[in-house]
Amino acid sequence: MTDRAQTYLKRHTERLVKDVGFAAACELTGRSKATLGRYFSESSEHADRFMPVDAVAALEAAASFPHVTAALAELNGSQIARGETRSNSSGAVGVNSHVIALSQRFAILMAEYHLSIADGKISINEARRLLEETLELQKVLVEMKLRLEAESRG
Repeated sequence: MTDRAQTYLKRHTERLVKDVGFAAACELTGRSKATLGRYFSESSEHADRFMPVDAVAALEAAASFPHVTAALAELNGSQIARGETRSNSSGAVGVNSHVIALSQRFAILMAEYHLSIADGKISINEARRLLEETLELQKVLVEMKLRLEAESRG
């Protein structure tokens, strides 16, 4: 695994833990806050430590998005689709609502991008904000895809 892939997985592991919350993550996995921190630490002494798959599964069941699973899929050139039971919507939202949400998220992403490049360089914090907004955009796209698949079935 390349250093970039390792960093990518560690950052998504951090997002997963923060999505669930440290206290809940400790309870769900049976691991300490320090151990969870080591799983996403980018320091060289923890470079070879990754969260075990059982812990990822427990946290993703409680999370708003399967951060690590999505990252693994992306690293392998794949994508994931979530079932209707994990949908962020109540099921009453139509494609038009998704198009509106998609447009709004894309506008936010572009606004963040323009602010970030104003000085000709994207800082680490700006890159993180852009990445967070890209993930939010991705969530809307997944919801829209699920809705379209459901409508195409009948």
